[in-house]
Amino acid sequence: MVKIAIEEFLNMLPAVKHSPRKFLWSSYDPEGDVLYVNFKKPSHATDSELTDNDIIVRYDGKEIAGITILNAMKYKKKRILKWDTRATRKR
Repeated sequence: MVKIAIEEFLNMLPAVKHSPRKFLWSSYDPEGDVLYVNFKKPSHATDSELTDNDIIVRYDGKEIAGITILNAMKYKKKRILKWDTRATRKR
């Protein structure tokens, strides 16, 4: 039997509830320590911006399509990451 840390997945529930479309797909690259989070499938970005805290926000038009978190493990330890959850950009 494979053991799965169900509590760790349940800890993701607030993130899913506050995501722009109430869905999220994610993958983690341990070699690069990069977390990819997509809010729509397929996830096509027409633009992106790099924030001051190593997060790439990817846009599809005016909607946030996903985020890429560089150096992700440092945020797991500090739990300091917050962002504006509005699904559209002002540009």
